[in-house]
Amino acid sequence: MMEHDLLIEIGTEELPPLALRRLAESFRDSLDSLLKEHHLDHGAAHAYAAPRRLAVHIEKVPLTQPDREVVRRGPALMAAFDENGDPTRPAQGFAKSCGVTVAELDQLETDKGSFLAWRSVEQGRPAVEVIPGLVEVALKALPVPKRMRWGDSEVEFVRPVHWVLMLLGTEPVKAEILGITAGRHTRGHRFHHNEEIAIVEPATYVQTLEDTGRVLVDMDRRRESILTQVEAAGQALGGRARIEPALLDEVTALVEWPVAISGSFDGRFLEVPAEALVSSMQDHQKFFPVEDNDGQLLPHFITIANINSKDPQQVQAGNERVIRPRLEDAAFFWNQDRKQALAGRAEQLNTVTFQQKLGSLGDKQLRIERIATAIAGQLGFNNEYAQRAAALCKCDLLTSMVYEFPELQGIMGRYYATHDGEADEVAAALDDQYRPRFAGDTLPDTPTGQALAIADRLDTLVGIFAIGQPPTGDKDPFGLRRAALGILRILIEKRLDLDLRSLIDTAAGGFADALVTDLNADELFGFMMERLRGYYLEQDYEADEFAAVLARQPRRPLDFDQRLAAVRAFRRLPESASLAAANKRIRNILRKAETAIPGRHDQALLQEPAEQALAAAIGKLELVVSPLFENRDYTEALRELAALQAPVDTFFDDVMVMSDDTALRDNRLALLNDLSNLFLQVADISRLQG
Repeated sequence: MMEHDLLIEIGTEELPPLALRRLAESFRDSLDSLLKEHHLDHGAAHAYAAPRRLAVHIEKVPLTQPDREVVRRGPALMAAFDENGDPTRPAQGFAKSCGVTVAELDQLETDKGSFLAWRSVEQGRPAVEVIPGLVEVALKALPVPKRMRWGDSEVEFVRPVHWVLMLLGTEPVKAEILGITAGRHTRGHRFHHNEEIAIVEPATYVQTLEDTGRVLVDMDRRRESILTQVEAAGQALGGRARIEPALLDEVTALVEWPVAISGSFDGRFLEVPAEALVSSMQDHQKFFPVEDNDGQLLPHFITIANINSKDPQQVQAGNERVIRPRLEDAAFFWNQDRKQALAGRAEQLNTVTFQQKLGSLGDKQLRIERIATAIAGQLGFNNEYAQRAAALCKCDLLTSMVYEFPELQGIMGRYYATHDGEADEVAAALDDQYRPRFAGDTLPDTPTGQALAIADRLDTLVGIFAIGQPPTGDKDPFGLRRAALGILRILIEKRLDLDLRSLIDTAAGGFADALVTDLNADELFGFMMERLRGYYLEQDYEADEFAAVLARQPRRPLDFDQRLAAVRAFRRLPESASLAAANKRIRNILRKAETAIPGRHDQALLQEPAEQALAAAIGKLELVVSPLFENRDYTEALRELAALQAPVDTFFDDVMVMSDDTALRDNRLALLNDLSNLFLQVADISRLQG
């Protein structure tokens, strides 16, 4: 079968940079899937994207769909003919709908019986007829939250469309896509080559755009070019560029022909906290800061131009003019904010609403103080530090610097607290309270910071759940999922042995009684356990391992973590599968027992050697594992309990549990209950799958 490469390019106004890669990959994946669904199996699919284009190149697309046998199932054979063997009305109607006589129909045998059937061959359509419709479907499926219209057209897309290129082999595919007639022409760089460029065939697309159009359409190549240029520019400035992956990705999506240009600023600005300067450069201007080998900022930056200028000095001067007012603002805010102590802003917190039903930031600060000091007391942290840090924790939100640069909340609190002479740990805690800020972020380093971070998140969780606004579906306006996961990570990874369920009650105590009446603390605890489930599944724990521990409802996340690690280690033992199956059998037996099970088995009622051996093994191991359970050495405890496999297997082979003798039966049930309870001190291993 003849095959040709397929190339599709949608030329637009500048696309949203943060969504560019996702749009390109979605376009590729949708087309790849749709072609296969329509029996056009093909080779590799490549996604390309630049600010003004989305493109897909798919190799070895068949020129026609293969012919297919189509089987239409008719009425059941029993209903197709009467007692004389003549076709019934359903059979005749089915034959007529197929355009044949009943005699020309076949029979179809299935697991549900025999049926009349009509087999025909559906001739494959040419690919050029199929592809345009698939492209339209793929474009409509792009993850675009809000589409726009332009001109007087009813067409909608993420940005206005100016051209559509569609080639199958060397021939254009005749179609109208998004209101534009497709052809073989693309366009080059807006400034270097803002003209039409004819593409001869799909395989030449990338190189033609680069050589003639001055467009690097391959995002990965463009990203690598930017990275190489920025690193070289940093070295030329006597330092190294600070390259954040997210910024690198965003800049890659902003330019078609990247050219690195360096710039400088007045060294006096280095007196301002580095984070404020970095925020001005990275977040607001998309510049790459430059630092020395010790990580200290240098008065330089690197920007990526989208043009190979004939006068790069003019571009450099323009960027230096743009960044100077931002740095002047940062320096002004820094100097002005320090004229008032952080603690002096606390009263103003009462004038700022946190949430309409939950009061002001001042109210929240008081609740955080209550929770943080309780945590510090339980863990033996410095209570005075916790109280002081909580009293200051939201004050920097009222500073000019944080008003202008909200991403610096906490960071500026640390700087201002240090300037005010607060204890180092108190100052650090003001920054630590917001960590982790995002998935995979570092956790608070200081004990006070850990207490404050937990208290802040817990207050928000309890408050929002109390007013009946928990997350629903994809909507989580208060970031409660992130807050819950942050608490769990701190408790587990910082080895803080706290009772989470009790912490929820402590936090609830800070709200008015009328508000907390509607709080379902168990629902909130369950919500956090669901976040914990996701946390462990991402670490490649199995769902049934998590379920085995969750069945015991540990209230302390650190204890949960220790139990889960023990279950994973137990599962690797050769005895685990047999003991898990035995525990499942025991649970079923105990569940179905119609009589109350005695508290302990009676040694005197043990008759069979197998039950005597099992009882002896249980008694011996109870002495061994009891201190292990007390020390939460669950891994070693389960390893010791693995020795029960042989006596348990022998017991079930040789002993009839449900004896006609009531006393023997109840005693054997009690023995199995004793066995089950040993394992249940760690987890319900009956939930482990084979």
